[in-house]
Amino acid sequence: MTHPSLPTTESAVAAIRAVAAGYRLSMSVTDDIGADQTSHRSSAALFGVLDPDGSLPHEAFVELGGSPAVSVRIFPEDDAKITVDGVEFDDVPRDCVPAFLRSVYSGLAFVKGRFFPPGYWLSVPVPGDETYRGSVGGPSLTPWLSGRVRA
Repeated sequence: MTHPSLPTTESAVAAIRAVAAGYRLSMSVTDDIGADQTSHRSSAALFGVLDPDGSLPHEAFVELGGSPAVSVRIFPEDDAKITVDGVEFDDVPRDCVPAFLRSVYSGLAFVKGRFFPPGYWLSVPVPGDETYRGSVGGPSLTPWLSGRVRA
């Protein structure tokens, strides 16, 4: 399944806003605009606001209220970093962010544990046979993560 195209950071924030409204969640957004403000993976030139291609990069940090604690950092490079209850998911394609959030809030996300090597992983399946897995850090699970453990 292909996800709807989100060509800009603004379109991704609008899609997240729609998901938040659907689940009645509060939401706060912080925007960073310009090469001198964004956390580029390659450094920007001193006092350089535009990218070398002449574009104006836009990055956003979104925090969603409710349980679990979720934050999304949308990068200008068409990807995002999503943190769910302390579990980080790096390099999630920007187009997949709304589907990822719907999976978390609709109860599709689950935690699996292993005896050896010991550890827990949060799995978030999204439509299109994609599953994102994040390692749960620390020796104990939060109450929200504990409620999602599968045998």
